[in-house]
Amino acid sequence: MDSMQVCNVPVCELGEGIFWHPERGSFCWFDILGKKLYEQVEDQPVRVIDCPGNASAAARIDEKRLMVAVDDGLHILDMDSKSWEPYLAVEADNSVTRSNDSRVHPSGSFWFGTMGRNAEKEAGSIYHVSQGKLQLLYSNITIPNATCFTEDGATGYFADSALSTVWRVKLDPATGLPQGEREVFLTFEQGSGPDGAVVDVDGNFWIALWGAYKVAVFRPDGSSLTELSLTASNVSCPVFGGKD
Repeated sequence: MDSMQVCNVPVCELGEGIFWHPERGSFCWFDILGKKLYEQVEDQPVRVIDCPGNASAAARIDEKRLMVAVDDGLHILDMDSKSWEPYLAVEADNSVTRSNDSRVHPSGSFWFGTMGRNAEKEAGSIYHVSQGKLQLLYSNITIPNATCFTEDGATGYFADSALSTVWRVKLDPATGLPQGEREVFLTFEQGSGPDGAVVDVDGNFWIALWGAYKVAVFRPDGSSLTELSLTASNVSCPVFGGKD
C-alpha cells in the first residue's frame, strides 16, 4: 500500500458495515449503537441519516434505495428522502437480538446475521434472503462476522468472533446457498477477534481484527499474505471502493 490517511468523519460508537455505492460515488457506513447511516462523496461533508433502530449493513437496490438490516428485520431506505419502509420481519419478537454483519452475494441474495445486544452466548443466527424469502442458514452464533464471498460466488466465508474462528463453505453460485458442510478456514488467538472481511479479485481474504490494530490478508489456501498495521485498536470492517 502506497499511502494511508485518516478520514475526517464523525466518531462512531460502533462503526460497521462500510460499503462503496458505485451509482452515487460514495462510501456509506453505519454507527450501529448511534443508530446512524453516514454517506460521504469524496471531500464533501458527510451526510447523516437517522436509522429506525440498530442498523448494521445494507444491500444496494438502485441509486436511491437500500435494503438495510435493522433490529427487527429488513427495511427499505430512500437515501434521498431519508424515508424508511419495513420490508421483511426477522426476529422482530426477540428483544434480545439485533442485526450485525451482512453481505450481498454475487447472485443478488443477501446474507445477514443477528446477535445478542450484549453478545449473549449463541443467541444469534445467519440468514439468507432472496426475492423476499427468508431461510435460516446457521444458528447458535454468538457474534456473526466476516461474511463475504469470492467473485464467482462459489465460496462463502463467515465467522463467530466469540470463537475466534472463520469458516469457509461451498456455495451454489446461482443462489448463494450452501452446498455441503462448512469447514474451518482460520482461527485466531483470543483477544484478536475476526470482524468484517472482504475477498479481492485474486481470492485473497482481507479481515479486520478487532483489538489487534490491523487488517490481515490471507491467500485462498489460508496462508498469510500480508498485514496492514493501523492506529486504531478496534478495526471493524475493510472495504474496496473508488472510481478506479
